[in-house]
Amino acid sequence: MIQKNNSNSPINKFLKNKIFLITGGAGSVGIELTKRLLEFPVKQIRILDINEHALFSVNRIFKDKRVRTLFGSVTNPDRIEFAAIDADVIIHLAALKNIEITEFNALDTIETNVDGTVNMIKMTLKNKPGWFLNISTDKVAASSTLYGATKQIGERLTQWAGTHIQTTKFASVRFGNVMETRGNVFEVWRGESSKNKPLSITDPNMKRYFWHIDEAVNFILQALVNMKQGEIFIPKMKLYKVKDLASKISKKHKIIGLRPGEKLEEILI
Repeated sequence: MIQKNNSNSPINKFLKNKIFLITGGAGSVGIELTKRLLEFPVKQIRILDINEHALFSVNRIFKDKRVRTLFGSVTNPDRIEFAAIDADVIIHLAALKNIEITEFNALDTIETNVDGTVNMIKMTLKNKPGWFLNISTDKVAASSTLYGATKQIGERLTQWAGTHIQTTKFASVRFGNVMETRGNVFEVWRGESSKNKPLSITDPNMKRYFWHIDEAVNFILQALVNMKQGEIFIPKMKLYKVKDLASKISKKHKIIGLRPGEKLEEILI
């Protein structure tokens, strides 16, 4: 657990007076990360997102003058260059990630997840932030979906930048499934359970890596302190059978079958 009250701790020293830009920062992880960062003596946190309503919610959640909400997309090079002026640390969370949506909207997925990351890396050449942390996914390991493939390219691009761009430190963090994020299976199950419907399960043998959002945020902070050049940080996570997790909510299930490209069991490496 990151200790926020120790002024002499490595993380406290690292974060002091830093300006952050968090792309896709109005999502669940971005909001939780912002909450945690505000516990430290950071100078400013800029949250860039294309979801206007989510940014409106962010403004209502945070009354801290250090938080700035910026509307814009990583697909717009001029916007991200302007957003990152004088920023010290870039946390790149922005991505299209829903499997069904990304498989159907292939061009938009590539534009956001691949071209958007290219734009972010090109921005570092001009703005020269000190640190760039790319948030990736376990779907990159032996990727079977377009989402996984695009995020794998994002990891490779970040590694390439870490090798060739000396003015910024680059690294990636490879996430599993975060239990508290919006749009995940738990949100679907809660909706079905509230209507007394059976819970949707793709396959009774499906296994996935899960961790809590506070664990994910702690891991991001630890990666920032320890990153040197081009690493991929992979946390230890527990592999759960999805059916067992569903059974904690309801014993009534319905099998809906695997979605295109889905695997029965994810791997981390």
